[in-house]
Amino acid sequence: MGTRAFPADRPVTIRRAVARDAKRLTRLVRGSSAYEGLYASAVAGYRVGPDYIEAHRVFVAADADDHEGRVLGFYALVLAPPELDLLFVADEAQGRGMGRLLVAHMRSEARAAGVDRVRVVSHVPAEDFYHRVGAVRTGTVFANPPAVPWDRPEFEFRI
Repeated sequence: MGTRAFPADRPVTIRRAVARDAKRLTRLVRGSSAYEGLYASAVAGYRVGPDYIEAHRVFVAADADDHEGRVLGFYALVLAPPELDLLFVADEAQGRGMGRLLVAHMRSEARAAGVDRVRVVSHVPAEDFYHRVGAVRTGTVFANPPAVPWDRPEFEFRI
């Protein structure tokens, strides 16, 4: 299965996720190449359900020129306590500023909600990304086998 790269100059729309996005978001999580090999077990049965989308501030980055609104990435901001719970970018949109765009949007949403800090427990391979977009390392969340058998870096965005 081939994937085509998403051109950096194509317009992107960020919108609030709706219940019917659940299957597409689940596919994006389960199909992420960042979770292959050692990390595959972390997303094997993962599901982003309509109930999750309705309970949290979930936003989708979509191709503005695609009438189907191809999902290029998404994030979930939980407000109590403030945490960036999910942040995924489609493989074909990696390296094109999509993650940075989603983080900037998340910061804006957190600010509008009156939040001054947002916690992130990072996927190990995403650690450098979080450094690059301004998160500050605050600690380590230790392994919790069998669900997560490896330690994970913990970050904080100061809003």
